[in-house]
Amino acid sequence: LKRTTFGASPENINALKGLSMQQVVDVLLTPQPDPAPPVNNYGADPTGVGPGASWVRAAQGDEMLERKRISSYKAWWVGQMINQQASIHEKMVLFWHNHFVTETNMVNDSRFIYQYNLTLRQYALGNFKALTKAVTLDPAMLVYLNGYLNSKGAADENYARELHELFTVGKGPDSHYTEEDVRATARVLTGFRVDRNAIVSTFNTTQHDITNKQFSGFYGNKVISGQTGTDGASELDTLLGIIFEQPEVAKFICRKLYRFFVYYDIDQATEDNVILPLAEIFRSSRFDIKVTLNALFTSEHFFDPLNMACLIKSPADFC
Repeated sequence: LKRTTFGASPENINALKGLSMQQVVDVLLTPQPDPAPPVNNYGADPTGVGPGASWVRAAQGDEMLERKRISSYKAWWVGQMINQQASIHEKMVLFWHNHFVTETNMVNDSRFIYQYNLTLRQYALGNFKALTKAVTLDPAMLVYLNGYLNSKGAADENYARELHELFTVGKGPDSHYTEEDVRATARVLTGFRVDRNAIVSTFNTTQHDITNKQFSGFYGNKVISGQTGTDGASELDTLLGIIFEQPEVAKFICRKLYRFFVYYDIDQATEDNVILPLAEIFRSSRFDIKVTLNALFTSEHFFDPLNMACLIKSPADFC
């Protein structure tokens, strides 16, 4: 409980007492429903949101109102952590927010910020590839890394670079994506915009680069054929398919999970005997987060990272 939640409360300890290890892990890996949204705890609201009412679907406010709403959001999220159930779900929301990072003072729209939290919450124990697509199209991320400004006449590489470097393949010794990959990715992602009234992302076909996009040998020299009209949005699926074929994706994410939940240092023995087998489980499950966490938490290595006699040997060890 100390490792997988924000603290072991007497209530949660008593709830799990007497269960087997696998039963405890099953409880911890049970997704939780979305909590009630944050509300007006700040007083006067020029958009008409009364005290105690939720502002998450209201009109965007001026700078001062947005600051108040963001404070309301922060208090709400901390409250979810404090009042967590016996589930890893809330801690995984934080884990993915640390991974797919955004900043409130740069997004500067409380509704987008809240919606982003819901996106992470929805996929926190789901599929990592689906999560990556959802984050790519989320209005908060589109604003934070300039995706909503990315157009065929001036491709913005900000999100494209982070997609490779921070979100998928990382910067490990075997990660060799190129600047051309970043540029090609930026062109794939041209045309996505945000609708501040509906609080959703949209696709502007007139701003999408319809030329072909060539990738490097690291990604198998694949080419994404430029699509016209609304089909241009489907290039994102092809892009993620190319990236996720690269084994570095699974290794990069499994290293982050290990450092977050087990131990900060990954030596060569841990890389060979823990990370690589865990990454194979991640890949073979088609990037199922829950399956991968189950494998990690039920291994003896989870409890004693320095005991090198208790290492994961193969995916079959978890059957």
